[in-house]
Amino acid sequence: MDSMSPPPPPESHTPPELPTPTITRARSWLPSLIWLIPIVAALVGITLVVKTVLGRGPTIDISFRTAEGLEAGKTKVKYKEVDIGTVGSITLAEDRTHVVVSVRLQKEAKSFTADDTRFWVIRPRLEAAGISGLGTLLSGAYIRADAGASEETSSSFVGLEVAPIVTRDTTGRQFVLHASNVGSLDIGSPIYYRRIQVGQVAAYALDKDGKGVTLSVFINTPYEKFVGANTRFWHASGIDVEANASGFKLRTQSLTSVVVGGIALAAPDDNPGVEAAENASFTLSDDETTAMKAPDGPADTLLLYFNQSLRGLTPGASVDFRGVVIGAVKSIGVEFDKAGRDFRMPVLIEVYPDRLRRASSNGPASEPLAAQRKRIQFLISKGLRAQLRTGNLLTGQVYVALDFFPKAPAASTVQGKADDPIELPTLPNGLDELQTQVSEIVAKINKVPFEQISTDLRTTLATLNGTLASTEQLVKKLNTDTAPEITAAIQDLRTTLATANATLGSAGRTLSDDAPLQQDLRQTLREVNRAAASIKVLTDYLEQHPESLLRGKPEEKK
Repeated sequence: MDSMSPPPPPESHTPPELPTPTITRARSWLPSLIWLIPIVAALVGITLVVKTVLGRGPTIDISFRTAEGLEAGKTKVKYKEVDIGTVGSITLAEDRTHVVVSVRLQKEAKSFTADDTRFWVIRPRLEAAGISGLGTLLSGAYIRADAGASEETSSSFVGLEVAPIVTRDTTGRQFVLHASNVGSLDIGSPIYYRRIQVGQVAAYALDKDGKGVTLSVFINTPYEKFVGANTRFWHASGIDVEANASGFKLRTQSLTSVVVGGIALAAPDDNPGVEAAENASFTLSDDETTAMKAPDGPADTLLLYFNQSLRGLTPGASVDFRGVVIGAVKSIGVEFDKAGRDFRMPVLIEVYPDRLRRASSNGPASEPLAAQRKRIQFLISKGLRAQLRTGNLLTGQVYVALDFFPKAPAASTVQGKADDPIELPTLPNGLDELQTQVSEIVAKINKVPFEQISTDLRTTLATLNGTLASTEQLVKKLNTDTAPEITAAIQDLRTTLATANATLGSAGRTLSDDAPLQQDLRQTLREVNRAAASIKVLTDYLEQHPESLLRGKPEEKK
């Protein structure tokens, strides 16, 4: 058999019929393990959502003028350098005047929704107190909060454009100062006590009537106890230079106050008095001298008329009585006197009588104008006069001195209207008196009739010569008729008469027009006249240039 032939077909047979199986699914109450994963994930997600919702703080809106340095989702809100929220979104207001920053606060920062909470942006800023916000150069700008104390809450706030100097967590006391101008002060300007910074300027505003400014200052703890009822405040800005009749005075505080200004405080005699309450009001003086002087009480206004140059006299110059400053010059003017047809220099001064009777507590605090006029008239009758005197040779400044001159010419006050100032007579100063006296001496010398005197003297000498001739004839007669015993006496008398004749002849030659003595006398009178003119020129030059007494006359430019 060929090996390649197919095998024979198998024998066919019919298999027995088997029954159809019945499939029954097993019932199970447990889910499949594959569903546990999404179930667990869903539970975790729901838990996180619930935790996030329950832990989310309130959302507030803060309005700022600009959004410079702020970024949504990045910029933080901080309190004492602790994050209390994050900027969620920044939108522009419909009127385009500001931006609205939506902030999501943390749950723990719910108290920052108080109605009086303050917010401001911290950026690098150059202020009077120094450079602030340098840390934001690396970390970026952030919003700082100052917690409020109000029980009412709000969801909308207006942010501050400038950081407040005093926050609610700062301990100390606030006071109010009133000044005529703010000077070089600014928010944050320091306040010094004995050259130690004890506070700063918190705010300032113009008064409603526009006649001054009101400043709010804050004194830090524990220095507020040094502010009492007697405390004085004054500008300590820059360099305070005072040049007056007493000389130069230079006052400074710290270098900071020289650059950015400041305020100093102190109490007279280191006695501040009762401790001042919160928001107590004080006056801010222009300088330390004005601040520390005692209260002056009511002032008397006096009018002075000078018939001399007022060079060196300025408003504010002192008015003193025997070295005690009792007032100041208020104004200086010039007017034409129609009656005397001459110019007069009116000077209005204010004097404070309380400065003279300050040592006595029995003096009246004030008196009516009629009593003032009566008192001034009485003092004038006793010789009270005003006089200009040089106070400083270097600066040429002069001041008004009041004193009693019993030998002064009689004078009286001019009665004007009820509200007119009281007029006080004046006297020229020492240089003017010297110039007047020299002029009077020269005038008197010029009035001497030297020519008439010379003529009369010559007439007298001629008469005397005639008398001598008659006497000589008488002697000759007596010489012949009288006894010899008187001859010797007559000879002596003749000798005496000859000597007298020679003397009178010499006197006549001396007093003649061409005599040397007469020429020397005329020359002397001319020299006296020139000396008087030179003295007048000298006094005029010293009045205009009193500094030449120390520096000498400047060389003339060729």
